Amino acid sequence: MTGTDRHKHDHVEFERGIDVRVMAIDGTWHRDCTMREVADSGARLIIQDSIQGLNLNEFFLLLSSTGCAYRRCELAWVNGHEIGANFVRRSAKGAQFSL
Repeated sequence: MTGTDRHKHDHVEFERGIDVRVMAIDGTWHRDCTMREVADSGARLIIQDSIQGLNLNEFFLLLSSTGCAYRRCELAWVNGHEIGANFVRRSAKGAQFSL
């Protein structure tokens, strides 16, 4: 299997997207967004409102309306209202975030 073939199978793309939310680590801001693609290492998100002026270095991706399912993320890239989020991994000694 080539690297390109492997890349085609290591993520899930959602035709309609999944409604999720991004939130600042300190809870000072949040934005509704749509998750268009997810992989073990991160996700591609479309943000509903402006992200101008927000500190997106690290944030939470809330996968449930109650906030019980979430991932801590680092910004990978920005393209207009679309962002790439890399999931932050904890060391074996730290707590693991799970879906």
